[in-house]
Amino acid sequence: MSRKIDIGAAADFADGAMKAVEVEGRDLLIARVGDHFYAADERCPHLGGHLARGVLEGTVVQCPLHGSRFDLVDGSVLRWTKASGLMLKLGKLFKPEKALKTHQAAVEDGRLLVEVD
Repeated sequence: MSRKIDIGAAADFADGAMKAVEVEGRDLLIARVGDHFYAADERCPHLGGHLARGVLEGTVVQCPLHGSRFDLVDGSVLRWTKASGLMLKLGKLFKPEKALKTHQAAVEDGRLLVEVD
């Protein structure tokens, strides 16, 4: 069963920025894009890179390790690695694409709440 966790004051999160937060032993990535907040698991499903150390372009986060790219709206894989050709095919064979786990985020009374299961 999922529940909402208070992450902190919404005003503490800068527009266009990402932040790693630990909540109840879980590492989450929080990103703010305009008035919208996005939450996801902080570790890349490719090889475990810290996504908060990556790049945010709109709602797309890029992992700093191998360039994997995910849409924070739904966790969809936009690019599994920067590799191409045979290396990409081999990489997908040994480590199939996996979406980034996302979580619902909402602001209530100025507080950022994230739904986790």
